[in-house]
Amino acid sequence: MTPMVVSLLLFASLTALLLMAPRVSPPPLVARPEDNPPAAAAGLAAGVEVTSGGGAAGVGEGAEDLALFRRVTLDAGEGSAVAAAPKVAFLFLTNSDLTFAPLWERFFAGHAHRFNVYVHADPAATLLLPPTPSFRGRFVAAKPTRRGDPSLIAAARRLLAAALLDDPANAYFALLSQHCVPLHPFPRLYAALFPPTAAHHHRLPSYIEVLTGEPQMPARYVARGDDAMLPEVPFGRFRVGSQFFTLARRHAVLVVRERRLWRKFREPCLPEAQDACYPEEHYFPTLLDMADPAGVARYTLTSVNWTGSVDGHPHTYAAPEVLPRLIHDLRRSNSSTHEHMFARKFAPDCLAPLMDIADTVIFRD
Repeated sequence: MTPMVVSLLLFASLTALLLMAPRVSPPPLVARPEDNPPAAAAGLAAGVEVTSGGGAAGVGEGAEDLALFRRVTLDAGEGSAVAAAPKVAFLFLTNSDLTFAPLWERFFAGHAHRFNVYVHADPAATLLLPPTPSFRGRFVAAKPTRRGDPSLIAAARRLLAAALLDDPANAYFALLSQHCVPLHPFPRLYAALFPPTAAHHHRLPSYIEVLTGEPQMPARYVARGDDAMLPEVPFGRFRVGSQFFTLARRHAVLVVRERRLWRKFREPCLPEAQDACYPEEHYFPTLLDMADPAGVARYTLTSVNWTGSVDGHPHTYAAPEVLPRLIHDLRRSNSSTHEHMFARKFAPDCLAPLMDIADTVIFRD
């Protein structure tokens, strides 16, 4: 065998190893031991979904992020999700304690083969309660997040990438906060996402709110400058929607691979436009409406009450409000075509009354 042939064979072998590396490397999950939580950052208040303020904290994509996204590009195509028993990936985006983990644990009970859990916890967050079994060891490598900041988009992208790579059976990806709770038993959610009449699971819709004509949209569009979104996103294609969604696998892959719109939405807003800067409510609906308008349901499965909102936050339910009637009301949507499967925003003191009605109301249809 000539030296030239040996060199060619060696080169071919190395190339094959590089291509196979994403398939054999372990899932990108990290440990967050309960007895050694990270130190809390000054001013971080427990019970707030994300810290307030502008800027671009944690948006920079380091080498670890780029490697993660490249692995998705090489190894997480939509075809791998066509499984005999597709799963739901629950993506929790948090900067405080996972208060409702016991309620979710009861929701998950008996369905271990149909779901996975992933948590993006702000590195400054102190998780006061130890995670229950379904959450233990399910944390992804995280960076700081802030409300009204593209760092929330970056965090969602990390969660999606980790879930795509961790299990090829993950077919739906539900983004939730630590203040979200389930409204139905798991079988009801699963049947709604994977109806028996669906011939091809890889063409199932994504459940993401996509709104146009909202009064706040002109101010939000120019929050980075009058022409900052051009030419990629003309005003007529700009959309708004809930931060929390349930994406089909092909759309999760699209979000992680996408770069063109992400470069626009990751730019910081002007200092005088901070009150109109909510990129996490615009990037996902704009991207999916531009890329696959017929593939999205245009509504979210997560109920939220904006009546009496404070500082841009929705109504926060307190313990005295947790009654069977509230659960039934939250399940109903403005449309007769679907029901809500999750709800936010619940204060930590709601855990006890929610557990009290879990078996008799929440997990009984």
